[in-house]
Amino acid sequence: QVQLVESGGGLVQPGGSLRLSCAASGFAFSSDTMQWYRQAPGKQRELVAAITSEGDSTFVVASVRGRFLISRDNAKNTVDLQMNSLKAEGTAVYYCRTPRLGYWGQGTQVTVSS
Repeated sequence: QVQLVESGGGLVQPGGSLRLSCAASGFAFSSDTMQWYRQAPGKQRELVAAITSEGDSTFVVASVRGRFLISRDNAKNTVDLQMNSLKAEGTAVYYCRTPRLGYWGQGTQVTVSS
């Protein structure tokens, strides 16, 4: 059964950093593009970043480009989101997703506040 388990969220001050991780199981992780989404309070869920199966191509949404970095380790079946210079608008629940199968993780809360 497909499982996606996010971790690494928490409370961080503006300007700080967090590294989110998503542990995947139950499918051919190394063959699939992976995505990170976020949903802020009162807003629609939005795509933040994506990475191809081999990790040779990435996408990061313009609003966080240069501050967020997506990476993966196919040996460990994990996909990470390194978030630097966090701003208050980064407060959201962050989810990983396998677009081919359409599964979502349960999400991890990130709160950026002083």
